[in-house]
Amino acid sequence: MKYLDPKADLTFKKIFGNHPKRLISLLNALLPLSEEEQIHEIEYLPTELVPQLEGGKNTIVDVLCTDVRGRKFCVEMQMEWSDAFQQRVLFNASKLYVSQAKKGGKYSELQPVYSLNLINDIFAHDTPDFIHNYRIVHDKDSNKVIEGLHFTFIELPKFTPHSIADKRMMVLWLRFLTEINSNTKDIPADLLNDPEIGKAVEDLEVSGFTDAELRAYDKFWDSVSVERTLLDDRYQKGMEEGMEKGRAEGIEEGRAEGMEKGRAEGMEKGRAEGIEEGRAEGMEKGRAEGMEKGRTEGIEEGMSQRSLEIARKMLAHGMDETSIMDMTGLTAEEIKLLKAEM
Repeated sequence: MKYLDPKADLTFKKIFGNHPKRLISLLNALLPLSEEEQIHEIEYLPTELVPQLEGGKNTIVDVLCTDVRGRKFCVEMQMEWSDAFQQRVLFNASKLYVSQAKKGGKYSELQPVYSLNLINDIFAHDTPDFIHNYRIVHDKDSNKVIEGLHFTFIELPKFTPHSIADKRMMVLWLRFLTEINSNTKDIPADLLNDPEIGKAVEDLEVSGFTDAELRAYDKFWDSVSVERTLLDDRYQKGMEEGMEKGRAEGIEEGRAEGMEKGRAEGMEKGRAEGIEEGRAEGMEKGRAEGMEKGRTEGIEEGMSQRSLEIARKMLAHGMDETSIMDMTGLTAEEIKLLKAEM
């Protein structure tokens, strides 16, 4: 027996778009619902979300339903991750929530909207977790919640059966979505033994599709391949542009840091050399000035000693003090001291 991949647009809508019990099983297995919040009965809604205001944006989802409580459930199968898809999910869920408002109605009557998004791609590269649940919570206390919008994103490529130990139906449905494809020949017994999953497997048999449907199926995967190629090209181009910009910014930053460091080192080295040169010049100048001063003082001291010697001789010969002071330049006090020494 040959099978088609359940993740394709055609097969996904065929499996879950007109089988309430099957969809209920999937939602209860994959959404973070408590026992009291489990879904028991649903009604399908049109998948085209028409805006209430004229000129608004129409959007189409894969599967949309409501339960007996009035809660809304939106299911999307997405082959490639993008930020635009994340924003579309937020837009669609918000539109569903707002669409409940009736003129004169109470806000307290609005029911929650649950958005289940199955992604055949990896977008959270910083964690091994593959199930990501979001609510509106307080930024410091996650127990404080604004009820209304619930988002679940599941990264199918990260899933492995042993990663979930206590949720049997979650494991079975994720195995159904990840293990069956166009190359599958035999289906594991535990998948076939579950009533709803077993019927879903039957709906994947190639023999149950028309030629036109098979052509649409092949065209879908061709478009996925083209989209992946375009994404890879854009990623590669973005990488190259980012590297080029980073290199240019790095060169500029390195040049600025180099100049700053060079300037600082130059100032430090210049200061050290200036101190050394100033010290040498100071020593040389000091030496020269010292020699000059020493020479002058030596000459003056020598001249003073010679004047004293001459004055002694003059006193010894009986010359008067006035004449001696005129001839030697000595003072009266110095003459007096000489006379006392003699």
